[in-house]
Amino acid sequence: MSHSSTVAQEQLDYRFLLLTHIVCADQQIHSEKLKYLKQLGDHTNISQHTKDEMEKILAQDNHHLTVDYITKQISLGEQSEVMRQILAMANLDGDFSSLERELINKIGKIWNWSEAEINWYIKYAEKFASSRKERIKQEMLLAGEEYSQAVENCSKIAQEDYQYAELAFNKTEATLNTLIISLEEVISQIENKNSKATTAKEVAKQLEDSKQSLDAEIIKRLAKVRESHLAKQRALNQFSIAFMGRTKAGKSTLHSIITQDGWESIGVGKQRTTRFNRVYQWKNIRIIDTPGIGAADAGGKNDEEIAKSIIDEADVICYVVTNDSIQETEFQFLKLLKERAKLLIILLNIKYNLRDSRRLQHFLKNPDKLFALEGKSGIGGHIDRIRRYANQYYANDYFPIVPVMLLAAQLSSELEHQENKDKLFKASRIQDFLDSICKSLIKHGTIRRSQTFLGSTVGSIEHPNNWVRKQKQNYQQLIYTLKNKRQTIHRDIHKAETDALEFQQQQIESVFRDAFNAIQGFAEDHWNEKDENRLNRGWKQKLNGIKFEQRIKNSCEEAADRFNEQVKESLEEIGKELQLISQLNSSNFSLKSQDSFDTQKLLTIGGSVLGVAGGFLTFVVPPVGIAVMIVGGLINFIGSFWKSRKQKRLEAITNISSSLESQMKEQKQSILKQTQSNLSKYCFNVFDNVNQYFDDLIQGLEAISSKLEQAQRSLDATVNYLNYGYAKRIVDWATEQNDTLTIKNAKTTIAKVKRNFGRSIDIKTQTNIELKKSCDEMKQILQEDISITS
Repeated sequence: MSHSSTVAQEQLDYRFLLLTHIVCADQQIHSEKLKYLKQLGDHTNISQHTKDEMEKILAQDNHHLTVDYITKQISLGEQSEVMRQILAMANLDGDFSSLERELINKIGKIWNWSEAEINWYIKYAEKFASSRKERIKQEMLLAGEEYSQAVENCSKIAQEDYQYAELAFNKTEATLNTLIISLEEVISQIENKNSKATTAKEVAKQLEDSKQSLDAEIIKRLAKVRESHLAKQRALNQFSIAFMGRTKAGKSTLHSIITQDGWESIGVGKQRTTRFNRVYQWKNIRIIDTPGIGAADAGGKNDEEIAKSIIDEADVICYVVTNDSIQETEFQFLKLLKERAKLLIILLNIKYNLRDSRRLQHFLKNPDKLFALEGKSGIGGHIDRIRRYANQYYANDYFPIVPVMLLAAQLSSELEHQENKDKLFKASRIQDFLDSICKSLIKHGTIRRSQTFLGSTVGSIEHPNNWVRKQKQNYQQLIYTLKNKRQTIHRDIHKAETDALEFQQQQIESVFRDAFNAIQGFAEDHWNEKDENRLNRGWKQKLNGIKFEQRIKNSCEEAADRFNEQVKESLEEIGKELQLISQLNSSNFSLKSQDSFDTQKLLTIGGSVLGVAGGFLTFVVPPVGIAVMIVGGLINFIGSFWKSRKQKRLEAITNISSSLESQMKEQKQSILKQTQSNLSKYCFNVFDNVNQYFDDLIQGLEAISSKLEQAQRSLDATVNYLNYGYAKRIVDWATEQNDTLTIKNAKTTIAKVKRNFGRSIDIKTQTNIELKKSCDEMKQILQEDISITS
């Protein structure tokens, strides 16, 4: 390391940089923490090099110093004080999150602290957090009695709903964890089956590949459920509003107008100082500024993913669009919001260059002109377009569209425009937006909180539930298809056996024709042979000359090979059909690339099945030894006294030929019978083995399907539990009642709930009730179709 870089490293304040990591430990940048951090840096005169590293950490620069490295640089004597400082920073926003706790535990372990030591410091920090919450409560009272009562009611509802929903989260986690264990049991049962060992092993191997894919996806779903649970936990103490929209739509400007903070990051050439969501707490309202939808930094980290991370914890999403660029693509994001059942306010930011003094004066003379619905510069067309796109992606347009001019509101905060401050602020119509926020909290705050903790939580459970349901259907469709294909392979094997037997018979008969054709010549050449042993050896040599035994053996092996090839082709064809069906996503079989099946391994059933089958039986060619039995050599000798040589020759030839032909006919029938029996036995073993393979595979898939169905039933019950709770809250809100939320109370009030998540909810009550709100009003507030009947 060079001397200059060594000096630079020495200038770093590692204690300060560890505080910086704590600021973004919960993956959000809270305004209070950021303010305190920068004030601390200025007060303690930290080096510019340290400030640069601080900015890198806040910006999530890939090259910034890691927590592990920084923690190890803290000396033993500094550790206790640094731990107090980082815990104070973690609790500065009044919320010590689980992610912050994880980081604290990590730091303590690096310092070799015991768990008891770490917990002691954490308890000490919780006292600080309690005192801070009390101060927040006192500030809250300054907002007035109406606001105070609304916040208190929201807090009570949130606590009850969170506890109610927590049971659903715990049940979901238990169900998915049990599913992983159950799938492991399926594989063990297949491996331990009493069927052919190699077949069971092959099936278990293929099912293991599919199980691992399922397990990996289940673990992902579990992580999503846990993320959602943490988000609900973070949202517990504040009413949260998230500003979302494309880059440069005006989110940060809106944020700064409301909070009167963060102006340093607004303006020409200014960029975000962090890749995290920025959080400001304002009178018990938490306002979250997100990165732009569709933007990505140089490192490839998608800002949209960062923005998505706060959707679960937000009570209301304020989606910012501009009149100069209303495109369909930016409204596609609303589909995700509807999938999470999130309430929406559209803020239409009217862009007009008020930095030009003449335009500014023109605007101030008639500020309403730019807000007119009709006319050349009217915004009616923009609003119509917003509603059209919203109906397409959000399923309805039951949300307010609030037109504002953010630049006018921004100018009202700038020193050079103080003489027109009130005019600019009023002309901006930002107060209309603030009024809609107040209305969301004071008038509808309790039902908004229930929508966050109950209504949208159903989506967190529905997502893994729908996935499990789809996997079950996919396995059932695969089972149905495999059963049909098993019938096909049965027919193909029988046909292959018939073809092989016919081929073998033709080949053996061809060999015997050649042998029969050789008899006459052999008899003529050996008619005068008196030694039967030499005669037999001669015939054997003759057969060897035409490769009799080798050709018989070859014909048997070739018949078996042809049978094997036909079966293999049939199996491979079935595998291709299954894969093709899965790719085409046909009506009777639905597998897609993103599903959990490992289609390449699970559906490629040709070579592996035949390999397993062949391992059970080696085809054996029967012995083909033929003895030549010439009848009565002595008779030939006695008869020779009275016969001419020619006559004796003819008789000997006839005798040898007749004897060989008779014996060869018997041998032919024997060999045909034995080879056909052996081939049929071999074909049966292949058939039996392939059939066993399909049986084991289908039974394994049925077992997996059964486990998925059990998980689905459990998740269905969990979804139903949440829907009953949410329906209870809706009925209480619509009748202006206030009842403690328990499943017993919910079922006492609610008879039945039918919900199309995020789109509609039909509630049937146990008794007649008097609604204090109209269906149309409920529809506009809940932003989905609703009916309540008894």
